[in-house]
Amino acid sequence: MIKYEDKVNKFKEIFDPRTGFYLRSGIIENNKDTGIDPFMRNFPGLIDVGIMGSCAHGAGGLCAKSGVQCYQNGKSVEKPNMSIVDFKVIVEQCKKKVFQFALGGRGDVNLHERFEDILRLCRENEIVPNFTTSGLGLTAEHAAVCKRYTGAVAVSWYRSNYTLRAIDMLVAAGVKTNIHYVLGRNTIDEAIERLTTGDFPKGVNAVIFLLHKPVGLGSSENVLSTGDMRVKRFFEIIDKINFDFKVGFDSCSCAGILNFSENINSNSIDYCEGARHSCYIDAQMNMMPCSFAADDEAWHVNLRDYSIDEAWHSEPFKRFRHSLHESCPDCKDRLLCGGGCPIANDITLCDRAERVQASE
Repeated sequence: MIKYEDKVNKFKEIFDPRTGFYLRSGIIENNKDTGIDPFMRNFPGLIDVGIMGSCAHGAGGLCAKSGVQCYQNGKSVEKPNMSIVDFKVIVEQCKKKVFQFALGGRGDVNLHERFEDILRLCRENEIVPNFTTSGLGLTAEHAAVCKRYTGAVAVSWYRSNYTLRAIDMLVAAGVKTNIHYVLGRNTIDEAIERLTTGDFPKGVNAVIFLLHKPVGLGSSENVLSTGDMRVKRFFEIIDKINFDFKVGFDSCSCAGILNFSENINSNSIDYCEGARHSCYIDAQMNMMPCSFAADDEAWHVNLRDYSIDEAWHSEPFKRFRHSLHESCPDCKDRLLCGGGCPIANDITLCDRAERVQASE
């Protein structure tokens, strides 16, 4: 069990790297837990590290063929993968401060030239590595390495034979395996059908639904809206049916859960953690509040010039937090929602009259 105390923001955390169990206290005053959720951490607890600078499958438009539009422009942008030297720089600054790395970037992490070395380096420094893969190119050797080092591996729902093969391979190797399902106008009907019939692969730990975002190659046409009756139907199913697997959501879905769900415990959700508890670092060592800010250099702080701690307290990160701290001031649920996405606010599943995004 790893413990962390944030003396600046006055709260404590515990994390079990073996099971993934995580607990965060409320703000502590006079040695008592007030029950008030801390707005931010003094150093990120989770970092999304984009070690992949290019996608081996990009030229074929793998994501587009699956109905998923690549947020990182993987079809057309090719940059060098993160070097092991740069990765070590990140790890050294994060040791005993960061619990987990979510490894990703513009391609499949398991195809990085130093894949096993990167995972081993994480574990040697008490950081749990997790990652997402398309499954194409995943081998039994990769699965064995994942079992040895990772906390969990997510397979993107690409609706192909290699998707199912990768899931089966990971489950058989004893890896905690999740499915990442991008939820948009073009995929919600399938999600409803599969949830209703239980038609997801056996043995997965969880199906995690990620809201479609209009960034990178993501189109505005696929963004879900509150007026879409299928959204209401989707959350009704989540409320009423017991599944053989866990169901999870990205924090971008928080407003949708609050507005359309009746049975999900509000204590189990958290709104956008970008610049509050997490951040993203790309393969070129640019740190930003969220991976969906990759195309906008206004959010970038280069770690060749600044430390992670300096970037975390920099002006771009303060601007991002301002939106989450000040939006929708009159809404009764603002402490549970944070006003929605500071980057692509149109994805926020809320049409309440109180909804106002804070100006910078």
